[in-house]
Amino acid sequence: MNLLEIILVLFLIILISAITFYPQKGLFAKWKRNRKNNEKVLIEDTLKHIYDCEYNSTDCTLNSICGYLSTSHSQSAKILAKLEEADLVKRSGTKIILTEDGKQYALKIIRIHRLWEKHLADNTSVREEDWHNLAELEEHNLTDEEVTRLAAKLGNPLKDPHGDPIPNEEGEIPEPIGIELSQVSEGDLVKICHIEDQPIEIFSKITNLGLFPGMPIKVIEKSSKSIKVISEGEEIEIDSSFVMNIQVIPVGKDEEILEYKDTLSSVAVGEEVSIVSLSKSIRGQQRRRLLDLGIVPGTKVKARLTSLSGDPTAYDVRGTTIALRKNQSDKIFISRKQKNEIN
Repeated sequence: MNLLEIILVLFLIILISAITFYPQKGLFAKWKRNRKNNEKVLIEDTLKHIYDCEYNSTDCTLNSICGYLSTSHSQSAKILAKLEEADLVKRSGTKIILTEDGKQYALKIIRIHRLWEKHLADNTSVREEDWHNLAELEEHNLTDEEVTRLAAKLGNPLKDPHGDPIPNEEGEIPEPIGIELSQVSEGDLVKICHIEDQPIEIFSKITNLGLFPGMPIKVIEKSSKSIKVISEGEEIEIDSSFVMNIQVIPVGKDEEILEYKDTLSSVAVGEEVSIVSLSKSIRGQQRRRLLDLGIVPGTKVKARLTSLSGDPTAYDVRGTTIALRKNQSDKIFISRKQKNEIN
């Protein structure tokens, strides 16, 4: 090997060493950070799982943690050992329960998760099906200061978009008040207070039915296969396998359960109507855009013209012409002028 080759080999050794062991930016430093971050994620996810078990009055065991984290028995045992050492959990036979410090830590992560879901729902066009997974990633990254700013920006909300209560800064959280939809009798008036977002397949099917937290509904028929409800002028049949994921609260008789409403999509060209309300299913940026355009209760709207295909339709709203597609105007409820109201 000549001198040039020796110099080249030494240069490569130095270069590889620098790439691997460079302080903070080298591969080894990144590997250590990733390992630490992965361990942090597992620890925080374990605390969340234990809290959920306690909140829902179910037992948390080593096996349930393995299933939740998709980790081996030995890896889950190591995580539990670290939590016990930090006095965040304790054992009671085969059951695993949180200490007071562990509960506060879990509530901190849950607070971040639910605030981030609220942010995604109100300020982005991210699909509802993706809120949970994106919040799962972000909940491990935000600092206390960032969480405080986020909560303030959102107006310190009490509930996330699924209807779950958001813990406050002191780690306080209300007790659950809803009952499963399956417990409601025919003819009862209730309001949806929570829709479970896991598993995602069932959550997607429920939202595709047009059901959302805050919706008043009336149960009109029950069977072993399904429950039929009416809301926002539409009859909806809910498969019996979904109803355990929907929690409701009773409402007073004076609560408005609208069994029929006309929608803006039914308005003929040249007809003027008044906006009554927007469907609860219009949320986030889409709802804010419609409100900014003047689509608010009491506003007079006139259908101006339709495209050749019939969709979209142009409407006159407060001196401005706007175009709305049918999937939007279907969710805007209106009242028509009565003959004695027409001059």
